[in-house]
Amino acid sequence: MHLKDYYTILELPPSASPEEIKKAYRRLALIYHPDRNGNDPYAVAQFTEIKEAYETLMHPAKKNLYLQQRWYAQSLGQRRKQEIVTPVTVLKQLLELDRYTSRLDVHRMDKEGLYQYLISLFNDSTILMLNSFHDESVNKEIIQTALKTGHYLAFNNANDLAERLKKIAGENTDLSTNIEEFIQRASRNEYWEKRRVWIIVVIVIFLCLGIYFATKDSG
Repeated sequence: MHLKDYYTILELPPSASPEEIKKAYRRLALIYHPDRNGNDPYAVAQFTEIKEAYETLMHPAKKNLYLQQRWYAQSLGQRRKQEIVTPVTVLKQLLELDRYTSRLDVHRMDKEGLYQYLISLFNDSTILMLNSFHDESVNKEIIQTALKTGHYLAFNNANDLAERLKKIAGENTDLSTNIEEFIQRASRNEYWEKRRVWIIVVIVIFLCLGIYFATKDSG
């Protein structure tokens, strides 16, 4: 996952305050503004990046989503550098991910980023490694933690994750049951999510009718 580093673009540390972000934007905008550089293509490109970074970091919802994406990307990059060599290492990463996602607003969560992280974590080589260790207790906890974290995913993504976890579960009946329940729950969530708007509309109509008839009777 390639992600722009908006803090680097604004020449700021990730701990920068809103006021510091404003000052950095004003300073860099003066330097790279197209009007001050004769519409030089390089200046235009730089100014566009600076403006995008500023608008993202100063908008609460956009910033929250960006920080999630940044965390996923950085965590994934760190994992690749260190390499996963044991089931315990995989479990530690999943527990860290679970702690992180549990603090997020589910309605503003980057669910696609979460999916990409999990799928990259459970690639073919990792699955092969987990099975080669034959550590059933750790594998069981890995699967259960992945299912817990993955309940945020859309049905298609949840189903993809489940197929990978099945390869780790093997013939363990309890884990297979948990995975099937996970898929069924994701399917139900998608079913009701698609109909949520219509359900709300129907409820509003009934409430309006109730208020109308109550007002009419009292009149």
